[in-house]
Amino acid sequence: MRTVTILGSTGSVGSNTVDLVEREPERFAVEALVANRNVAKLAEQAKKLRPRFVAVASEQAYLPLKEALSGCNIEVAAGKDAVVEAARRPSDWVMAAIVGAAGLQPTLAAIRRGAIVGLANKETLVCAGSLVMAEVERCRATLVPVDSEHSAVFQVFDFDQRDQVEKIILTASGGPFRTMPREAMAEVTPAQAVAHPNWDMGAKISVDSATMMNKGLEVIEAYHLFGLPEDRIDVLVHPQSVIHSMVSYVDGSVLAQLGTPDMRTPISLALGWPKRMGWPGRRLDLAEIGQLTFEAPDPVRFPALRLTRDVLRKGGAAPTVLNAANEVAVQAFLEGRIRFLEIVPVVEQAVQALGDTPVTALDDILSCAAEARRTARELVGRIARQD
Repeated sequence: MRTVTILGSTGSVGSNTVDLVEREPERFAVEALVANRNVAKLAEQAKKLRPRFVAVASEQAYLPLKEALSGCNIEVAAGKDAVVEAARRPSDWVMAAIVGAAGLQPTLAAIRRGAIVGLANKETLVCAGSLVMAEVERCRATLVPVDSEHSAVFQVFDFDQRDQVEKIILTASGGPFRTMPREAMAEVTPAQAVAHPNWDMGAKISVDSATMMNKGLEVIEAYHLFGLPEDRIDVLVHPQSVIHSMVSYVDGSVLAQLGTPDMRTPISLALGWPKRMGWPGRRLDLAEIGQLTFEAPDPVRFPALRLTRDVLRKGGAAPTVLNAANEVAVQAFLEGRIRFLEIVPVVEQAVQALGDTPVTALDDILSCAAEARRTARELVGRIARQD
């Protein structure tokens, strides 16, 4: 039996992980569950899965969670330290699905004890990729990517013959605004932006998909995961989301991983690694789909792709600033304080202001991220006052 910890259990990826674990109670035992503030859903999951430890990031949620789990003989804790403690607890496998930079420290805690980590938190590698990958090697941890694109590459990438790989091709659906004129995008609403055409994702990730910032972050993540330079990581728009990504080899062969757009497929791969586990999801029927199409991403409509590549080439603090400022800008858009087309300019201005900050250790990264969030909030405030 494999013991499991799920960081971010009430979010989209975490909920799908819970679903897979529930299907095979004889195969998995849950050590810990972690959520941000969704007490009702976390308590419901805990009553079903009976973990030893449950943590909630919001300290205000502690008493309601404690009350909800009264008599269940489950240890309950709250706060940032409690989230990290959950990651440190002795489980074989950890799902790192906390959205944003908040997932960095608990993910590192799991890596440092040598766990198998299913990585759904791309921001961990965007913020601190070199540090994280060095810790994976030092602590002999196993990192199995859960993003559908990186999971696809992981399945067809020859790690033993990296020199035979020509390039990685990350596919993108193009999001809900792929064909919308840029001038019309100025007036899109948060509800429109979170309505992804293919995938069921949380609000922040859905907005990132709509700006294609998500794909830019995935380029940075792929750079760290697979050790290829930025100019050998391509992005290709594939609206059907059937081919999840591809690897091109020096002999002209292109290997692809295909499947239905359901996150339970890459999650199950990570959860069962190094074996595969079955689950009764909808299977791919290419005859029913009939046609697959592809196109180059539009750099004018989606400037986030250019910005993220600039940031990756720049290195240093720039990726940390990019990620932190984007979190602030997306939240401001979701709250109606800035427009959709103002998200990327806020991020770019923050990178220009702070991208050269020296970073050599985790404390530097955390400090830089905090400063980037402050700067982004100031930029958002200026826009709001102008409106």
